[in-house]
Amino acid sequence: MQLNEKLLDELLGNAQTPEDLFGKSGLLKQVTKGLVERMLERELSDHLGYDKHDKKSEKKGNYRNGHSKKTVHGNHGSLELKIPRDREDSFEPLVVPKGETRLPGFEEKVISLYARGMSTREIQGHLQELYGVEVSPTLISNITDLVIEEAKAWQSRPLDSLYPIVYLDALRVKIKEDGRIHNKAIYLVLGINLYGRKDVLGLWISKNEGAKFWMQVLTDLKNRGVNDIFIACCDGLSGFPEAIEAVYPKTQVQLCIVHMIRNSLKYVSYKDYKGVCADLKNIYRASTEEEAEVQLVSFGEKWDQKYPSIGQMWLRNWENITPFFAYPADIRKVIYTTNPLESVNRSLRKTLKTKGSFPNDDSLSKLLFLALQNVSKKWTTPIRDWKAALNRFAIMFEGRMPQDY
Repeated sequence: MQLNEKLLDELLGNAQTPEDLFGKSGLLKQVTKGLVERMLERELSDHLGYDKHDKKSEKKGNYRNGHSKKTVHGNHGSLELKIPRDREDSFEPLVVPKGETRLPGFEEKVISLYARGMSTREIQGHLQELYGVEVSPTLISNITDLVIEEAKAWQSRPLDSLYPIVYLDALRVKIKEDGRIHNKAIYLVLGINLYGRKDVLGLWISKNEGAKFWMQVLTDLKNRGVNDIFIACCDGLSGFPEAIEAVYPKTQVQLCIVHMIRNSLKYVSYKDYKGVCADLKNIYRASTEEEAEVQLVSFGEKWDQKYPSIGQMWLRNWENITPFFAYPADIRKVIYTTNPLESVNRSLRKTLKTKGSFPNDDSLSKLLFLALQNVSKKWTTPIRDWKAALNRFAIMFEGRMPQDY
């Protein structure tokens, strides 16, 4: 619907400031109240079959029977409405249904604030300060609980049959159970589909991060339709590559180089930090796997006496460190790090940091699901250099690309 300029000028009247328009008693609130009440009167006229001032029709059966007062909450604050009634009490309003105390859009606003990490008390104060809406923390909690079923449906949704790359990682949060605070692991899987677009495939909650639980996660992906993965990028958790290979035996495991560097630097004193970083960089920035092996030997000659565990760790995981050397330099960055998932984790941590703890797993899942929906809104384009990577995959993983792609 379009409003003509004359009507808009009449509505504005003498309004001159933002407060006149958006304030607690501003024009938008008054117009909303007036329009809603007018809609209710029109609905009742349709229900009765005659207009409000049609006296002749009042003698036929049901008729108007005054008004009742009702306070509802909307985007522009609390509104006290006059709800028209009928004698037989058979009128069921659509614009403000019986038992409903919130206008359309109010729940979305509450959920949006919650998704950004605000607590129920903070949302309560925010609505009171900006809109003059007084709502209880219980009501806010009930509104946000509406997304739990949506989150469960998202977690069990069917997935694509093939994801060329998946990134697997976990972060830790605090959960309050039985009056005690427990650390729990949030397992996340980020997939890159055939079109180069990112998609969080799911989140899982467990007491600890371990290869055994990762196998359950991968089995869940399999049951939801993921039949093949070309490359799985993960951290250096013991048993992780074996867990992946048990469920997806054809998948190439690529250990995240960033995680390898972090784990290496745990053993290094501050004065040697830059030197060790530079020498590790010579390994993973090598042109070929053969050159990388030479650099690893050179690293060992220089640092093994002082930090023997670093070289041993790289040698132990060498088979799963080196797959990215089979690709050109512009594609390697897509493969050898879980940075795409690390970026998601940073956004989740930013949302979680305002929370001291959670009463249960559902409360945590609810917030994480909403936060992930916000993050994914930004994923509007394929990842960089995707076409080149996909062409390479078609050659290296011949026969595994879907025929209908």
